[in-house]
Amino acid sequence: MIWDGTDGFDFRVFDSPEELEAAVRQRADEGFTARVAAGFCWKWSEPRVDGTLVEDVVIGEYRRPWDAKPGNWRLAPGIPTAALWATDPNGINQVGCVYNIQGFELDYVGVIWGKDLRYDLDRQGWIGDKKQSADSVVKRSKEQFIDLVKNTYRVLLSRGIKGCYVHFMDRDTERFVRSRMEVSAGEAETDRRRITYPARDE
Repeated sequence: MIWDGTDGFDFRVFDSPEELEAAVRQRADEGFTARVAAGFCWKWSEPRVDGTLVEDVVIGEYRRPWDAKPGNWRLAPGIPTAALWATDPNGINQVGCVYNIQGFELDYVGVIWGKDLRYDLDRQGWIGDKKQSADSVVKRSKEQFIDLVKNTYRVLLSRGIKGCYVHFMDRDTERFVRSRMEVSAGEAETDRRRITYPARDE
């Protein structure tokens, strides 16, 4: 199936997690509900003693904490609980995990697609890499691993009602997805110019 963009859904691919987050933040500034989520490719740490969150999601210079785990109530000021992550304005400072984002519907979702599920262009098929996964439950699933990780991304990608923005950590996977999009280079560039990229908070 080829997506041609005529359905009005705002789907875009970004070259870096910084650009992805900037686009999501701009949507939030415009009054929409918008959050960044990611595949379960990084450890999900417990909060520090002072209630702050560990920056588990690290991609080059990009560093963000996961949202708080369910049951974590003694959090530092400004950090929402798991149940409030999608609605509290400060939730945009964390990356959503599949186990928390299920059940939430956002206007826009930004998804970081990790290396636990990659598309092999030569073999024309999906590859699941348990070494790139931090989901202990899914990793124990043996032959069901690929299907379960596919479902993870299906959940993440479907949280946005108006739009979905994606950053692919694996370039071949990005190329495959782009091959299923019938959008001209000119249209893609026009879309990208609509988004401004403010400096990332350190």
